[in-house]
Amino acid sequence: MSFFIPDELQGIREKTALGQRIDEADALRLLECGDLNALGQLADEANRRKNNNRASYILNRYFNYSNYCILSCQFCAFSRKKRDADGFELAIPDMVQKAREALSIGITELHIVGGLHPSLPFSHYTEMIRELKAVDERLQLKCFTAIEILHLAWLAKKPVPEVLAEFKSLGLDSLTGGGAEIFRKEVRDRIARGKETAEEYLDVHRAWHTLGGRSTCTMLFGHLETLGDRVDHMRQLRELQDETGGFTGFIPLPYQPDNNEIPVEHSPTGFDMLRTLAVARLYLDNFDHITAYWVGMGMKLAQVALNYGADDVHGTILEEKIFHMAGADTPQLQTETDMIQAIREAGRVPVQRDTFYEPVREWSGEEAMAKA
Repeated sequence: MSFFIPDELQGIREKTALGQRIDEADALRLLECGDLNALGQLADEANRRKNNNRASYILNRYFNYSNYCILSCQFCAFSRKKRDADGFELAIPDMVQKAREALSIGITELHIVGGLHPSLPFSHYTEMIRELKAVDERLQLKCFTAIEILHLAWLAKKPVPEVLAEFKSLGLDSLTGGGAEIFRKEVRDRIARGKETAEEYLDVHRAWHTLGGRSTCTMLFGHLETLGDRVDHMRQLRELQDETGGFTGFIPLPYQPDNNEIPVEHSPTGFDMLRTLAVARLYLDNFDHITAYWVGMGMKLAQVALNYGADDVHGTILEEKIFHMAGADTPQLQTETDMIQAIREAGRVPVQRDTFYEPVREWSGEEAMAKA
């Protein structure tokens, strides 16, 4: 379905259709636009030029090795101190068992992050990666946020590139994109005081990309930031992508307002989620993939987002904790059948992907109908 495109957006439409880059002023104008349908049409056109009619998902399992953390980020509902009764820590044999169980049901990726543990040695993390990779080399390990890597480099008393190279040699396939939050220093200081700076986050990913590694990146939105702060955040990601080409996809994360110290009464609206995804698709022209994170927005809205610039609905997840401890009331998992059906109902061709957004299997119309 086509919608009328207002005159003030026609210039942006012509730029993107010609493969020309929109600037920060254009991106802000788009975020401020009240015509969601027109914005969605522009984003959908840009997405189809990159990804045709395909939309992807991944068979993955989340687990967090611990929620003990030396930081106390104001927005975080996940971290605990050793004195807290609901703190936890997974032993490596337990993680290996979870990995075997995941592999037995077709999972291709383990997504593993945790708090900055106050006492585990560096050797614990190298053993973790070594043992998990030994379960099956085909099982892709997507582990650690940038702040975890900085913490591990401090533990090891080694430079970040050296630590990353060691993990890569042990079988780490990808860094996660978590922890980016919002890059603007004034906002970052209010929601995550003591966490890594924007420059440190970007430097970790730059070092990983320089080693030939790939990673995703994120933006936490809908809290204390302005629309201009969102544009500034995406600008810095786009510049690093220009430099390295190492990001596989961008994942905007809607803020969850419960169980933390940030004075935000309501989570982002559906309107805000869709416009943010749409503008990301139009502005991040050097990113192939934009993910609608169903854990934060719900599967039904993620399904709608496939017509607003997103081309991926993330994964089966299994046992997500961080968003749910912050108040998300979405299910703890989605089945592959659920994801195929959601993608198909949105008018897209379902594609199972791997960690690097490479296709594993494309479902034809008849196959998708039979699976759903």
